[in-house]
Parts: sequence; structure tokens; C-alpha cells
Amino acid sequence: MTSNVSTTTPDAGERPQSRPPGGFLGRARTFTGVSPATIGVAWLWLSIIVLLPLAAITVHSFDDGWSGFWDAVTAPAALDALGITVLVSVVAAAINVVFGTIIAWVLVRDDFPGKGFVNAIIDLPFALPTIVASLVLLSLYGPNSPLDIQLNATKPALVIALTFVTLPFVVRQVQPVLLELDVDVEEAAAVLGAKNWTTFRKIILPALLPSILTGAGLAFTRAIGEFGSVVLIGGNIPGETQVASQYIQQQIEIDAPVNAAAISVVLLLIAFVTLLILRIAGRRQSTREDADR
Repeated sequence: MTSNVSTTTPDAGERPQSRPPGGFLGRARTFTGVSPATIGVAWLWLSIIVLLPLAAITVHSFDDGWSGFWDAVTAPAALDALGITVLVSVVAAAINVVFGTIIAWVLVRDDFPGKGFVNAIIDLPFALPTIVASLVLLSLYGPNSPLDIQLNATKPALVIALTFVTLPFVVRQVQPVLLELDVDVEEAAAVLGAKNWTTFRKIILPALLPSILTGAGLAFTRAIGEFGSVVLIGGNIPGETQVASQYIQQQIEIDAPVNAAAISVVLLLIAFVTLLILRIAGRRQSTREDADR
């Protein structure tokens, strides 16, 4: 009877290898495949936690028809609140783009005493209740400020509060990219006579730009819905420091839930469009980088 097993003897020093049928890649596909049941569970959970609440508030915002929705979102007080919200959120995101990138650079490229402590407190705004942040900021910049700086009930106070709660978004987006950057390329540019600014503009910034934009977008979308950190220090002055989240609360208190839902939908649309633009920009950047390679 003829045997199907190979009788070839391995060379000296060569270790015989036995691979499962289909090879490693075939086995990897088995482990990484997602079953239809898993996909169904994921969609079910996403629907319960995200899609159904969003659909409910959208439907509720049109309880008075399209005209009622339009009147709610175009009311002078609503437009003022939305305008203030977008303005201070953009300023806070822009500030965090600059200083968040600097902090990420220092944490990655420099060693100094207390680096681990600084790296840990970056995430503090994620864990700290935002109302506590507002209370702390009020004690620092309120009427009894130990710094003799009174900013409560002003737009700068809103910017400070939003900058505080959104700082980690930029830092944590930029930090991993900096860790993966090839320092040899920067050293080669320096050897060729490139100045620091030229190296940063031509080599470092293009690599960091997608993560910076993503961090800025996340910071902005987080800021437009912020409530706790501005509730005390902001002052909630209509037309001056009242942000959209406080306007929504006011509408609920005066028994106008449809108006509150309408403004909530506008905030959701702003956040969705922002994230969509970031996703498209990031995809185009990745496609451009792949083409350059």
C-alpha cells in the first residue's frame, strides 16, 4: 500500500514544521471572523443605547409640526444660546489644539521629574464630575477669587471651563501618533540643514494633522453639549453667557419640552456634521498618504 506521508528527511539543523490545514492565515480568518449573531447583538445594543433615544427626541421635536420646530430653533433666545455655544466651543477647541499638542509633545519627547504624575492628571477631567470643575473654577475666578481675577458670568469663563473639560481629547489623540513617528527622519532633515520650523512644518505637522483635527472635533462636539462645568461659573445670562444646554434646561422648567427637544436636535446635527466632516477628511488624508507611498 502506498503511503501519502512524505518520507523526506529534514536536513541537519532544520526543524520539521507542521502546519494546520489551510495554514496560519486560514486559522487566523477563523478566529477573526464575526458571526451574524455577534453583529446582531452589536446592532441591538447600539439601537437601544443610541439610535432609539435619538429617534425618540427627534420625533418629539416635531410634535408641533415643522412650523413649531422652526419657530423653536429660530427664536431669538435660542439663536443667542446656539451662537454663544458654538463660539465658545470653537475658541476652547482652538486653544486645546495649540496647548494640547504642546503638552503631548512634551510628554512624548521630554523626560522630567513628575512626568508620570502629569501624564496621569491629563485624564482627570474625564473622571471628575463637571459640576465640581465649575465649583473649582468659580472659587478661583469668582467674586472671592484668591487670584483677584473675577471672570464669572462672562464668555472667558465659559471658554476656561470648556477648555478644562475638553483638554484630554487633543492630548490623547496626538500622543500615540507622536510615539509612532520615526525620529530618524527628523534627524536626517536636521543633518541636511533644515531648520526646526521647517522640519515641523514639512515632516511632523502633516503626520500629526489628522489626529489634531480629530482631537479638535471631539473637543468641539463635547463642548457644545457641556452643562455641568459652566452651570456655576457661566452665570446663565440670556444673550450673554447662556449656552444651549442651559437654554434646554430652561425650556424644560417652563414646560416647553418640544422647544428643548428641537434645540437638542440642532446640537445633535452640529455634532454629527462635525464628526462626518472629520471622518471624510481623515479618510482622504489616509488615501493621500497611501498614494504617496
